[in-house]
Amino acid sequence: MYRHKTDLKYSDITPRNAFLNRRQVIAGAAGLAAAGSIGGAAQAKLMAKKGSPYSTSEDANSFEDVTPYNNFYEFGTGKPDPAKHAHKLTTDPWSVEIGGLVNNPGNYALEDILKEVTLEERIYRFRCVEAWAMVVPWVGFQLSDLIARADPMGSARYVAFETLHRPDEMHGQKSKSFPWPYVEGLRMDEAMHPLTILATGIYDEELPKQNGAPLRLVVPWKYGFKSIKSIVKITLTEKEPPATWNLIQPGEYGFYSNVNPEVDHPRWSQASHRPIGGGLFAKRVPTLKFNGYGEEVASLYAGMDLHKLY
Repeated sequence: MYRHKTDLKYSDITPRNAFLNRRQVIAGAAGLAAAGSIGGAAQAKLMAKKGSPYSTSEDANSFEDVTPYNNFYEFGTGKPDPAKHAHKLTTDPWSVEIGGLVNNPGNYALEDILKEVTLEERIYRFRCVEAWAMVVPWVGFQLSDLIARADPMGSARYVAFETLHRPDEMHGQKSKSFPWPYVEGLRMDEAMHPLTILATGIYDEELPKQNGAPLRLVVPWKYGFKSIKSIVKITLTEKEPPATWNLIQPGEYGFYSNVNPEVDHPRWSQASHRPIGGGLFAKRVPTLKFNGYGEEVASLYAGMDLHKLY
């Protein structure tokens, strides 16, 4: 079984003092300064967390495994680029525009959003799969809580997301290789599922800028590029919204992008992957359908041909 008991403690992941000491030794003071900032009120809220019943019992990767090596093309196409350049991003103040098919549209300050979800914020220790695999202790809250506060209309069938577009701070957006800003989308039932969260932190720290600060989506049964970073806009729609990778290469990246070892990428097999932290020669391990969360989410896709709707 992959679920963890509901009384998950910090000690079940990494003690805070050990985590901070390790960071200071390895990264030094400059590494600490590079972490994202979302304001004093949000920082204080990071202490009000409890374990999610959906957390995996697997060991979490270290902060150093997760934060310096990722995709965030707004800061460059190399995986180390976001950690090198994301410090330029201004994340405080931050707001999210919520609109479309909702009865309570508006521009919501992140600080106000976090005040509303104080009692619901949790540690979600999720498995994540891209070209590599990792277990990440996200700090966040269910996306469904925010959608419910916007009071969706009955005609809303999809949720669209949009990343910040600020080329002066996100120099990768000056490239014409991508249609900026980055956009993504979920079906409404996917967005409302309790496994779908908005993350504001990692371990007991604020979310680093290179990992999508100050607010990013996390959908653990889908490939990593679905988990859009630095969100500034959420729109409820009746029609399927565009998704950046699906727009660029529809033959390789479908709208759903569920982790599925039975469906190969046209240029490589997705039947196995490498755990992060072991380098290029790490032993590959079998990929689990829906990333191992099939018990929770497979019913969302009952009757669908997942080879065509990939």
